[in-house]
Amino acid sequence: MLPLPVLEQAAAEMTNYRGSGMSVMEMSHRSQVYIDIFDETKANLKRILKIPDTHEICFMQGGATLQFSAVPMNLIGKTGKADYAVTGNFSELAMKEAQKYGEVNIACSSSDKKHTYIPSQGDIKLSQDASYFYYCANNTIYGTEWKYTPDTGSIPLVSDMSSNMLSVPVDVSKFALIFAGVQKNMAPAGMAVVIIDKSIAGNEHPLTPKLMSYQLMIDSDSMHNTPPCYTIYILGLVLKWLETQGGVEGMEKIKSAKAKIIYDILDDSKVFIGSAEPGSRSDMNVTFRTHSEELDAKFVKEALAAGFDNLKGHRVTGGMRASIYNAMPFEGVQALADFMRKFELENK
Repeated sequence: MLPLPVLEQAAAEMTNYRGSGMSVMEMSHRSQVYIDIFDETKANLKRILKIPDTHEICFMQGGATLQFSAVPMNLIGKTGKADYAVTGNFSELAMKEAQKYGEVNIACSSSDKKHTYIPSQGDIKLSQDASYFYYCANNTIYGTEWKYTPDTGSIPLVSDMSSNMLSVPVDVSKFALIFAGVQKNMAPAGMAVVIIDKSIAGNEHPLTPKLMSYQLMIDSDSMHNTPPCYTIYILGLVLKWLETQGGVEGMEKIKSAKAKIIYDILDDSKVFIGSAEPGSRSDMNVTFRTHSEELDAKFVKEALAAGFDNLKGHRVTGGMRASIYNAMPFEGVQALADFMRKFELENK
C-alpha cells in the first residue's frame, strides 16, 4: 500500500513533471531534471535514516531476492564462510543461495517451533571465521520480528529489512550491509535499496555479474545502466510523506499503536489465536488463526465480502495474515478490528 498523498501527487505529475513537459517515466536518467530527483531522493533517505558517511546507498534492480545471491557473491569470499539465522521462509531461501558460494553455518534457527519466535542473543552460535552474519529483520509469512540488533562482535552484520524498513529507527553504523526490497514500505516493486559500508566492497567473486557488484554500483552511483527511474521517484515522494508523519521515529509510534489494536483483540479472544509468540510479534504482519481450518476459510470469505482483501495466510502457514505497513491508515486497522469483534460474536 502506498500513501494516498503520494499517489495523488504522482497522478498530478504523471504527464508533466514540474513544467518539464514530460512524465518521469519518459525522462533520460542522465537529464538534469531526473538527476535532481535522484539526488534529492538519495539525500533524503540518508538524512531520514541517519546513514553515516562510511556507508553508501545503492539502488539495485531485482528486488530483495537478487540480493540473496549478491550478498554471498560480494562478501563470502573473505573467509569462504558465513553465518545465517534461519527464522522464516526468506532467510532460509537466502541461506540456500549462499550455500552455492561458500560454507554456511546456521547460527540459530526457529524451525523447531515452526518459526513462531525469534531466537535470543544467547541462542546465536557464531563462527569465529565467518565473513558475515545474516538475518531477516521481519518475517512476513510467520509474523515475527527481531526486536533487537544481534551482537556479532567483529563479524560484519548483514540484514534483510525488506518488510520493516522505515518503520523503526536503525543504527546503520552497526551494519556492514542492509538491503530492502522496496515494495513493502517504500515504493512500487522492482528495486532494492542497499546500504553498504564502503570498506567491505570490492572483494566480489570474479564471476559476479557486473550489475551485482557492490563496488561497481558505488563507483557508478547506481547508474552503470538505466536505473528503475520511476520507482526511485516514488520512493522520493514516500520519504517526503514520511516526514509529515514525524519521520521514522514518528512512524515507529504509529505502527506500534496500529499493531496493538489487533494484538489486543487476539489476546482477549476465544475464537482467534495469535500465531507468533508475544515477545517476537511483528508490527508489520499480524498472523492469526481460529480453532479450525473451516472457520478460517469462513473468516476469509466473509472478510472479503466486507471489503478486506488479502487476509488469507500464506500457503505454508494457513490461517490469516493482516499486513499493516506504514501507509495503512488507522481507519483501516480499526475497521478490521471491528470486523473481527463482530465475527467472534457470531461464531462463538
